[in-house]
Amino acid sequence: MPKLFSYGTLQLTIVQEKTFGRILDGQKEELVGYRIDKLKITDPVVIKSSGKHIHPILFYTGNKNDVVKGVIFELTNAELLLADLYEVNDYKRTKVVFKSGVSGFAYIKRV
Repeated sequence: MPKLFSYGTLQLTIVQEKTFGRILDGQKEELVGYRIDKLKITDPVVIKSSGKHIHPILFYTGNKNDVVKGVIFELTNAELLLADLYEVNDYKRTKVVFKSGVSGFAYIKRV
C-alpha cells in the first residue's frame, strides 16, 4: 500500500472523512531537507472541507537542518488518487524518503 506523508490538513479527521470516507491511522514521521510555507487556498470545495483558507505547503531546501514533522498514512491506490483530487494545483505529489528510511509520497510546492 502506498504511504502518504501529511504535514497539514490531511491530518484533520473531517478532511479524512470527506476525502476518503474513513479516519486514517498514521505514524509520526519526519521529512528532512524540506520546510513549510503558507499557501492561500481559493478552491471553495477545499476551503469547505478543511475550514481553512491558508494551508501549509512543503518546499525542498536540501538543507539537512530543515525538518518537517508529520504523519505517514497507508492508503489504497484508489485513496491516493482521491488525495490527488483534494490537493489544489499548487501541490504536486512526489516520491520522498523519510527520516526513518521508509519511502512514500508527499505533496510539495509545484515549481
